[in-house]
Amino acid sequence: MTAIGFPAALVAALLPMARVYAEAVIACVIVGMIVDAVMSRRVLVGLRIELPELARFFKDRDGQILVRVLNPSNAARSLHVGIAAPDGIESAFEEQRVDLPGGAGTAEFAWRCTPRQRGRYRLQECSLGAPSPLGMWEVRRQEPVACEIRVYPNLRRDDDLKALRRSGSGQHMMRQVGRGREFEKLREYAPGDGFDELHWKASARRGRPITKVFQVERTQEVYVIIDTSRLSGRWFGDDTALERALSASLLIGAAAQRRGDLFGLAAFASQVEAFARARNGKAHYAACRDAIYQLHSRAVSPDFDEIATFLRIRLQRRALLLFLTSLDDPVIAENFTRAMRLLSRRHLVLAAMLRPASAQPLFHDPAVESSADIYRQLAGHLSWRRLQELESALSREGVRLSLLEPAHFGSALAGLYDEVKQRQLL
Repeated sequence: MTAIGFPAALVAALLPMARVYAEAVIACVIVGMIVDAVMSRRVLVGLRIELPELARFFKDRDGQILVRVLNPSNAARSLHVGIAAPDGIESAFEEQRVDLPGGAGTAEFAWRCTPRQRGRYRLQECSLGAPSPLGMWEVRRQEPVACEIRVYPNLRRDDDLKALRRSGSGQHMMRQVGRGREFEKLREYAPGDGFDELHWKASARRGRPITKVFQVERTQEVYVIIDTSRLSGRWFGDDTALERALSASLLIGAAAQRRGDLFGLAAFASQVEAFARARNGKAHYAACRDAIYQLHSRAVSPDFDEIATFLRIRLQRRALLLFLTSLDDPVIAENFTRAMRLLSRRHLVLAAMLRPASAQPLFHDPAVESSADIYRQLAGHLSWRRLQELESALSREGVRLSLLEPAHFGSALAGLYDEVKQRQLL
């Protein structure tokens, strides 16, 4: 329209004698536009867009969704397909050009995107566009689709991968401390056997010393308990405490699966939000991942009595309970200590928290330039001292507290798990 109408209008203005011809040209263009608009009604007839029902992604990792365009007419044409990325997902191109070859009933292309937040997203419509037969119009239509996007925690950090490889490779190389606790069989007494290893009833029946043989218990239950209360929303570097806890929990799950242990998890804030009983296998690991990928921090205080009661009722077998929480609040720390008194009698309880940046011994940082730095380091020392006292108080209750650095949270947790296995604490 512009390429023909504007020159015709300019000729009509400069050359009055050619005005009639210019107006005729403009009229023809207008008629052509009307005809093209009428013909364009059937441009998108029969064309449909199909997306997969479920797409799985990992936070901060590039991924793609395979988009299929159905072309029943098998005619060659050029289309524009637009997909608006939901909030939390980044996409370099919201619209892509797709060339449908002649004789092909379908065409496929990849929509690339990068999730920045965990959670579940839904794509419910996309736009479909094509030029009209004469190219004067762009015909567009909203096409309904149904695609669910699940974004899981990211386990591709270098620290996490190193910890996972070390835990998996150490399955056969790590030396076990002790003789084991699971009874295996009876055998004849051999010089060097201790009196505590003798089976007195079997020895009395047979009239000679009989020794008990133990083996290391391989299949044990490991639970990661994730605190999603208000303190889990604090930032440590480029991630929140909850993000690091979720990634670390899946890391421990993968390590437990490699060692043959049963892995389970629970999440709580003011009440229990998720629970998966300890099992093994790829399907169970996927179920645990689906149980926690939608967890978010809640502006409430943690209820440790609730989660302790919940676990005491449901867990009959002795298990390793690894709490990922924050205990630098004195009230929260007191509640945790009280709730763990009964729980630690049946289970092995470990608590791990990210060390706050300010919680360190006095003058640990030599950069003191003003009196404000002295007061800041003094406050950090008091916080560090309270955590040391809490660690001693929990130790008397049979609970071990570990302050871990944010940069090595995953590898440090894997180290705690390896230590439990090596020393047969469970």
